[in-house]
Amino acid sequence: MSTFQVVIHHNPDCGTSRNVLGIIQAAGYEPTVIEYLKEGWTRPQLLALFAAAGITVREALRIARSPAEGMGLTAPDVSDDALLDAMTHHPILVNRPIVCTPKGVRLCRPSETVLDLLDKLPPGPFAKEDGQLIIDTEGNRIA
Repeated sequence: MSTFQVVIHHNPDCGTSRNVLGIIQAAGYEPTVIEYLKEGWTRPQLLALFAAAGITVREALRIARSPAEGMGLTAPDVSDDALLDAMTHHPILVNRPIVCTPKGVRLCRPSETVLDLLDKLPPGPFAKEDGQLIIDTEGNRIA
């Protein structure tokens, strides 16, 4: 049993999130999967995740295929407090997936970002959701 713990904040309806989870599992990990659309977010949880990932609240805001623009959240004068309130009430507003391992925390977009967080890679070949190879047939990461 590995002591290398992997946690993924996951949306099963998102192709990138599904691919990141697939990479993690193919590498031999049994991650803790948090379906944040069901579980929701707390303000302290979001602040801690964003700080650990080195991203701002605004950088974590999901704009594509989310209600952010319609809710007026993309305007430059919207405060971080307002964004956090919206994210806790509407979990879909948080970009995903966010992965946590002993090597760090990252918003894994593009999906191959997760490879930086793992201590072993999945066997190759392995492609991301658009079909682009990220691990070759010998199990090496493609730059």
